[in-house]
Amino acid sequence: MIKCALGMLSLSLLVTFAACNAPPVPLDDILIEKTFVPEQCVRAVKVGDFVRYHYIGMFPDGKKFDSSYDRGSTYNVFVGKKQLIDGMDKALVGMCVNERSLVKIPPHLAYGKQGYGDIIPPDAILHFDVLLLDVWSPDDGVQINTYHTPPTCSRKVEVSDFVRYHYNGTLLDGTLFDSSHTRMRTYDTYVGIGWLIAGMDQGLLGMCIGERRIITMPPSLGYGENGDGSDIPGQASLVFDVVLLDLHNPRDGVTVTNQIVPESCMRKTEVGDFVRYHYNGSLLDGTFFDSSYSRNHTYDTYVGRGYVIAGMDEGLIGVCIGERRTITIPPHLAYGEEGTGSKIPGSAVLVFDVHMIDFHNPSDNTEVTVTFKPEECEKQTKKGDFIKYHYNGTLLDGTPIDSTLSYGKTYNIVLGANQVVPGMEDGLMDMCVGEKRRLLIPPHLAYGERGVTDQVPGSAVMLFDVELVEIEDGLPEGYMFIWNDEVPPSLFAEMDKDKNGEVEPSEFTDYIMQQVNEGKGRLAPGFDPYRIIDNMFSNQDRNGDGKITEEEFKLKADEVPHDEL
Repeated sequence: MIKCALGMLSLSLLVTFAACNAPPVPLDDILIEKTFVPEQCVRAVKVGDFVRYHYIGMFPDGKKFDSSYDRGSTYNVFVGKKQLIDGMDKALVGMCVNERSLVKIPPHLAYGKQGYGDIIPPDAILHFDVLLLDVWSPDDGVQINTYHTPPTCSRKVEVSDFVRYHYNGTLLDGTLFDSSHTRMRTYDTYVGIGWLIAGMDQGLLGMCIGERRIITMPPSLGYGENGDGSDIPGQASLVFDVVLLDLHNPRDGVTVTNQIVPESCMRKTEVGDFVRYHYNGSLLDGTFFDSSYSRNHTYDTYVGRGYVIAGMDEGLIGVCIGERRTITIPPHLAYGEEGTGSKIPGSAVLVFDVHMIDFHNPSDNTEVTVTFKPEECEKQTKKGDFIKYHYNGTLLDGTPIDSTLSYGKTYNIVLGANQVVPGMEDGLMDMCVGEKRRLLIPPHLAYGERGVTDQVPGSAVMLFDVELVEIEDGLPEGYMFIWNDEVPPSLFAEMDKDKNGEVEPSEFTDYIMQQVNEGKGRLAPGFDPYRIIDNMFSNQDRNGDGKITEEEFKLKADEVPHDEL
């Protein structure tokens, strides 16, 4: 096997060998004893292939004359190119990677009658313990073996795409030299523009998210003759077990898919709207990172104002209430190269499954839709009227909030007295008995940012179906009591029952209630009558001494701004 300075012998390892006492058994041809055969033959050597192997060279008596192990480097050579002794050229053909054989070579296929200097005597039979580690051909290109293909593949890697993938890198014999898994971080890079070794640049093209493949490359497409100077030897074939996790292109924008739009969509979100939505957030490989559902609370924000990542700002425009959509956002419109730390890695594409619960604009007013109006509608509600009505209240997604029908009685209020939310006040104005309306009330005219604990979420748009049952005319604005008939000319004297020149609270109350009961006067409807009368008395008691004198007593027409007689 010694050619060109013994081919595999290091001159520093020269050993003087004595002639054998007994002549070896003559060999006509090489003998090969396979001491280990791998379960799978990754590749078998052919003539013209380049191989890397370890060996120990011995004489039949077991004396070692050379070893690649002692030099700490494999022997690298082409097979069948006369770069080896004939017997070794012949023995290597057909060997598999990781196969180990004991090769016995007769002199005429080794160094013959001449031997090799002081190392190999003439007519010596040589034994070689050979372990094949690598084999490749100058004609080899990248070999791809896809062993897992995802059910769906909406996009494949193209030149200039940016990818995130995990890999295990091994030599052809299975020796691990690197792994992204051990670093617990994906390898992130552009494809096809020279940022990777040529074989990986080629091997990643055409991959789908979630696909797994084995990429095998010859050294000419790996680290070449010199290796990487550390874990990858020169002239080594490389094997990468790759799983693709993420893929995007710098030119990508936001994509919207899987839209489920409700049949009725009267309005779509616009820039400046305030939205409430639920979402599940995941990476492109399906890894979950966040969900509003897990917090049992919608995500509430303005859209188009920079309150959310740019891609979400864009993806939430043009959405209907009740709509579901999937928003896919490239990293340059999400959290960029840095990510967010533990949950979202750098350069990650984000996928949000969104359900729009409701939205409004701060400029919105109560939206009134008349669903039924009686033919006769002469009397309509106005400020100050005492009204009775039924309602059914829900959120925009249909979640029930409250209903008078469940109580079996009407809800009674005085319009304009701030007894209900402003949007309800607006929606009940100018309404006829028997009329039905649907009221859409924005949160700033309903329960605001705080909502109602355990009933109405903060910033929720409210939907009320209302039916007016009864109207009782209110008093003119500013009045608590009015006369149905003419005002008595001696009003103070009538109140002052004991004729002491002073009206006590009891005298005042008894007199007003008498007028109401006899139909001569009317108190403002919808309020506690005694509280109204107490307020009227306080307004007349100018000096606050608990009684009214004739000098203090005045009618509404005689002064402003007290709300009394």
